[in-house]
Amino acid sequence: MTAPALAPLRLPGIVRLGLVQSAIGAMTMLATSLLNRVMVVEYALPAALPAGLVAWHYAVQLSRPVWGHGSDRGRRRSPWILGGLVVLASGVILAVEATTLLSGRPAALMLAVLAFAMIGAGVGASGTSLLALLATRVAPERRAAAASITWIMMIAGIVITAGVAGSLIDPFSPQRLMMVAGGVALTALLIAFAALWGIEGPARVVAPAGEGGAAAQDFAAAVREIWSDDTARAFTVFVFVSMLAYSMQDMILEPFAGLLFGYTPGQSTQLSGMQHLGVLAGMVLVGVGGSAFGGRSPAGMRRWIVGGCIGSAMALTGLALAALLRPGWPLAANVVLLGFANGVFAVAAIGAMMGLAGARAGTRAGIRMGVWGAAQAIAFGLGGLIGAVGVDLGRAAMGDTGGAYRLVFAAEAGLFLLAAGLAFRATGGRAPKPSHRREMAA
Repeated sequence: MTAPALAPLRLPGIVRLGLVQSAIGAMTMLATSLLNRVMVVEYALPAALPAGLVAWHYAVQLSRPVWGHGSDRGRRRSPWILGGLVVLASGVILAVEATTLLSGRPAALMLAVLAFAMIGAGVGASGTSLLALLATRVAPERRAAAASITWIMMIAGIVITAGVAGSLIDPFSPQRLMMVAGGVALTALLIAFAALWGIEGPARVVAPAGEGGAAAQDFAAAVREIWSDDTARAFTVFVFVSMLAYSMQDMILEPFAGLLFGYTPGQSTQLSGMQHLGVLAGMVLVGVGGSAFGGRSPAGMRRWIVGGCIGSAMALTGLALAALLRPGWPLAANVVLLGFANGVFAVAAIGAMMGLAGARAGTRAGIRMGVWGAAQAIAFGLGGLIGAVGVDLGRAAMGDTGGAYRLVFAAEAGLFLLAAGLAFRATGGRAPKPSHRREMAA
């Protein structure tokens, strides 16, 4: 049983979904970037603590396939997106409160664990369902471009949020931190709610059990079917390795700027914004150049993926040198270059992912995006934790902060080179095998 076909989303609809992605990115940045800096520098807590909390929020995102499968089976994806956003915003506010209590109050750690669990669940539910909605409501030939637009808007939202938060948070105080975080969360929620209003049209009709529709398929069977595809498996490995490399600097870059270059909280937050501005420029380049130079298929995006990985490795090598040659090293320019290369790699990988996920129309888009999202979540959790713990262990063993950062940045560069090699197999080819099961139109 199928619902009447809805017209594919045009540019205004894609931009509306991009605004939702911007809201998700803006709120998540507060927890993974700003609070990380505050815990390490202002409250003198070990870097492993915020890294562990961020890793926990990624561990919670292992539930992404479940969220995706739930939105596949439901009549609308919007409630999953909106519900996830509310949980995310609540988790951010709770995380800020827990941060102000962590110093000298061990019980506050449990509050922080709960807050970051809410952040992980909110990101998983809203992000996975949003990607599934994007894949099912955008025409196949526009999916890669739509992914580029939405991610460019997400990075733009992060850049704006980082700039505004960085300018408002100095001079630092717990009260000012709470006001800034609350204002960002409320604004993001209002924008996302307005953007999603009425975008899905009539509710989808779900296939009853026993009719063979994708919605009727149980969760375990759906995962087995996806995992049996060679291309899906290879792409999952590539996502894991590349995102592990991508995320290792997330928890250490702002403390690196504070500890070795003397940046204030506002300056380091603005440095993060400059990095994301570089990411935005890289995404724009791929969004324009990818369509013009054979980037309409996963295999066509390969050159951009490989180039972005190699460029990221070179920029990380520069950061390793910065730890040795400080303070005269052009840190801001190096960070912008890293962001640019990351943006080229990331949007090309996302374009390939959307192409593979959308190769077969139907309601299983949610669980397909969920499986890759879970691989990304594992990598992000491990990457942030490995980077921060590596710095802590290196400082303890070597007695040299700069040397510890050099080792971690060099290891991250090596992982990017490995990801560049894996990209050849992951995007090599062929579309997923046709399913013998009838899929239902979304």
